[in-house]
Amino acid sequence: MKSFKQFTEACWTGYKVVGTKRKGSRLVPNCVPVTETAAWTRKAGKNPKGGLNQKGRDSYNRENPGSNLKAPVTTPPSKLKAGSKSANRRKSFCARMSGMRGPMKDAKGRPTRKALSLRKWNC
Repeated sequence: MKSFKQFTEACWTGYKVVGTKRKGSRLVPNCVPVTETAAWTRKAGKNPKGGLNQKGRDSYNRENPGSNLKAPVTTPPSKLKAGSKSANRRKSFCARMSGMRGPMKDAKGRPTRKALSLRKWNC
């Protein structure tokens, strides 16, 4: 008789045990492939104050070759030099995101990811 630890470690590398299944008349571990989603789609890659954190930006850039996500321009507009690269980037982002459809608050009254990102960029 196998111990529980031996039973749960019976899968190959890259697979994990998700319960058991019947094979003939005996129970065997149900080994399924481990599929980890990218950090930018999970909470681990998102900044609680809006946008993606560095881990999220890195995972997005890895998953989408040719892309180059940069950190948000969080400098207040009054401190930016008019016409500078960062001022133009901020202005472009605000124009794009402000025109997006969707609510600024969810059903519970909390700000949505859209609202958080607009606030972070000082839009």
